[in-house]
Amino acid sequence: MALRSGPGQADLGSVVQHEDGGLLLPGAEEPTVGVGPYQLAWRRLRRNKTALVFGGIFLLIVVLSLLAPVYADHIADTGPNVNHISETITVGGKQVDVVSLEGIPIGPTWRSHFFFGADPNGRDLAVRLLYGGRNSLAIGGLATAITIVLATIVGVVAGYFRGWTDTILSRLLDLIWAYPALLLAIALGVSLALGGISIGPIHITAGSDIVPALIIGVVYIPYVARPIRGEVLSLREREFVDAARAQGAGHLRIMFSEILPNLLNTLIVFVALQLAQSIALEAALSFLGAGVQAPNSSWGTLLSGSVQQITTAPHLTLVPGITLVIAVLSVNVFGDGLRRALDPRAQVRVK
Repeated sequence: MALRSGPGQADLGSVVQHEDGGLLLPGAEEPTVGVGPYQLAWRRLRRNKTALVFGGIFLLIVVLSLLAPVYADHIADTGPNVNHISETITVGGKQVDVVSLEGIPIGPTWRSHFFFGADPNGRDLAVRLLYGGRNSLAIGGLATAITIVLATIVGVVAGYFRGWTDTILSRLLDLIWAYPALLLAIALGVSLALGGISIGPIHITAGSDIVPALIIGVVYIPYVARPIRGEVLSLREREFVDAARAQGAGHLRIMFSEILPNLLNTLIVFVALQLAQSIALEAALSFLGAGVQAPNSSWGTLLSGSVQQITTAPHLTLVPGITLVIAVLSVNVFGDGLRRALDPRAQVRVK
């Protein structure tokens, strides 16, 4: 097909029809075609190198934590709760006590055995760090799932039905919101960690890792449900919801097929940011004795057991502390980059 210019116009020359239906002007490499919102989000995220780097760091921490049994069985040759308090190891051609007569554990050896040193009970700190990472990440992930699911249900129902339903649910959220998250989690953790949870057919024994996950998940519900409720209040007045009502769609169908898909971007961002909050709160609870219970380890329990020897054995504090900071920081930075990428108002150059 060829297009010719009229009088007083520039010659357009030949216009070629592309295989996908677009038109190529002379000198153009590719037609400008429409792309979906998630393709645009991926393009924005790819340009945010900082977010990708920190996301990769967090992924590396997750993979290393999942490989804790492999490291313990095939490299360190010890378990997370095995004591070596009366043993010696060879470091630099010399025999060194794992724990000295003064009770000071050996520091980092940077070898396969006791890579990060030992704790006062002669346990391999690197092994306990990886197993502690498994517990911290598992509790944080489960708590995040509980928060997102319950907050989404509460927020969507309250925002959609409004009226008395919104009033009752909002007051319940205000009741949880009134207490600082850490103080409320400590109070619940101390009470439930001793007696466990028994609600009808559900029985969770004391000391189970599900207890802190459930506590953290419930404590953070208002922080996620309130923004979702506000967004649903706006979405329910949109034209596509009115069209669904006109077609005879019921409340459940409108909430699940019309409103919930439009909350997906918000929920994706909340998952990343809430995961960081859950990991940090789990560490705080375990540090105070209301989270993971001995002999199991987490990053919080490792920090708690190192306070008394912070001057004589600083590696006991530095190793889990730095790991915790890196994990929480990496999730926060990646979550912020994800939020920017999913922002429909962000600008991106389409190639």
